[in-house]
Amino acid sequence: MTPARIRRTLLSILAIVIAAVWAFPVYWMVSSSLIPTAVLNSFIPTFFPSRPTGSNYAGALADGSFYRALGMSLAITLTVVVACLLFAFLAALAISRFRFRGRTSFVIAVLVVQMLPAEGLFIAQYKMVASVGLLDSVIGPSVIYTAAVVPFTIWMLRGFVAGIPADLEEAAMVDGLSRFGAFMRITFPLLAPGLVASGVYAFLQAWNEFTVALVLLPSEANQTLPLWLRGFVQASATRETDWGQVMAASTLVAVPVIVFFLIVQGRLTSGLVAGAVKG
Repeated sequence: MTPARIRRTLLSILAIVIAAVWAFPVYWMVSSSLIPTAVLNSFIPTFFPSRPTGSNYAGALADGSFYRALGMSLAITLTVVVACLLFAFLAALAISRFRFRGRTSFVIAVLVVQMLPAEGLFIAQYKMVASVGLLDSVIGPSVIYTAAVVPFTIWMLRGFVAGIPADLEEAAMVDGLSRFGAFMRITFPLLAPGLVASGVYAFLQAWNEFTVALVLLPSEANQTLPLWLRGFVQASATRETDWGQVMAASTLVAVPVIVFFLIVQGRLTSGLVAGAVKG
């Protein structure tokens, strides 16, 4: 066996081990959600549910606030994704296609804003949202999430837009298309992988966000799923913690993310690869 082959084999084994370590907590969560609580409380760990049960999911779903929290999370997340893609796309297009005064300063400002610690902005964000009466609403957190996600999304999309030659649009304009028509028919379809990759980033940031939601959504009737999960765990902790239901609730929070990834995985892969080599 050649040294190169040995090195490749060792790296493959290392990658498998790292992947297993990364995936095991997810497997343990899903597996535990299917195991009866009496078995989970045993001192002997159970790594595979020999007799899976759905009672833990039934107990988690019996909490009617889950559906309200699911609707709140979906509304906020979809609003953030649409707003981020719209604003970031227009900004990335302006940076990559046009030369204007202050262009470099704008790019630097985008990077600086991304570096600001979110914790340092909580008080200002709370006062700003409260002053316009948007606490406990979909719009309040959506505006804050969008402002937090847009800078990095602009930077991502800038690479994709810059990687598409402007000559393609010029050639289409020579063939009779208007500038807008050339962009929509030639350039925009080529940006689909970048839009998907940026949308996934915005989706994950908005869906999993906890601290800002904790500040801006103080009412129990208007909680997102991460806040609902915290309340569910705290309610379970007032009695003996039902780890089966806790794991089932955690799995339910993760299911929409998994479904979203399954829908966009094809475009996401090509988008991440393209984003690594363009710009």
